[in-house]
Amino acid sequence: QVQFVESGGGLVQAGGSLRLSCLASGFTFGTYAMSWYRQAPGEERELVAAITHLGDSTTYADSVKGRFTISRHHAKNTVYLQMNSLKPEDTAVYYCSAATWVVHYVGPAFGSWGQGTQVTVSS
Repeated sequence: QVQFVESGGGLVQAGGSLRLSCLASGFTFGTYAMSWYRQAPGEERELVAAITHLGDSTTYADSVKGRFTISRHHAKNTVYLQMNSLKPEDTAVYYCSAATWVVHYVGPAFGSWGQGTQVTVSS
């Protein structure tokens, strides 16, 4: 079955960096776009970043542009999110998902999510 295992979260001071990883399985990784979402307490889950199946195009939420970078490693079935210049408002549980991308990013491809990884940024 489709599975996502996120890791790399933690507690960091404002201005610091973290790199999240997501190991995907149960589908042909190289044929799907991938995305990172986050959900803060009391908030809806929101798209943070996405990357095409070839890795040749990306999209970011305005709030993270210039600070976060999404990338993927096909041989490892893994997608990454490098997060720099972290702010307290980045505090959330971060999830990855396979995605549909047709000219532009469409949305999650499957209905399943991993357990997420907690990112907490202190001020």
